[in-house]
Amino acid sequence: MVTLLAVLHHKMDYFFWTGFYLLQDGKLQVGPYQGSLACINLAKDSGVCWAAINSKKTVIVEDVEAFPGHIACDSRSKSEVVVPLKNQNNEIIGVLDVDSSELNSFDEIDVLWLEKIVGLVNNF
Repeated sequence: MVTLLAVLHHKMDYFFWTGFYLLQDGKLQVGPYQGSLACINLAKDSGVCWAAINSKKTVIVEDVEAFPGHIACDSRSKSEVVVPLKNQNNEIIGVLDVDSSELNSFDEIDVLWLEKIVGLVNNF
């Protein structure tokens, strides 16, 4: 996880914050990450990360200010993509969260490759 994050964060110009949030005892808690300080716990059923968990699919947000219930851990974040992380039993155990300091930074190509990359983590 840590190596994947370091590569993504330092090789993708528009990745402002890159990290995993992991489900632990029904709470979504920060895991390994790269970037500015993170929120430690994300309130249940609010924000983009919980939207991805609850919908069981990747969520792209072009403008985080327009997303209902967005959790602003760093006000410089402007857009976001969140990919569910699953275990070998196909159960969601967390998410990969990537923020950008620019609006509308993520598209379906990002989703395609981030989902493939997250698939590498799913094998632990």
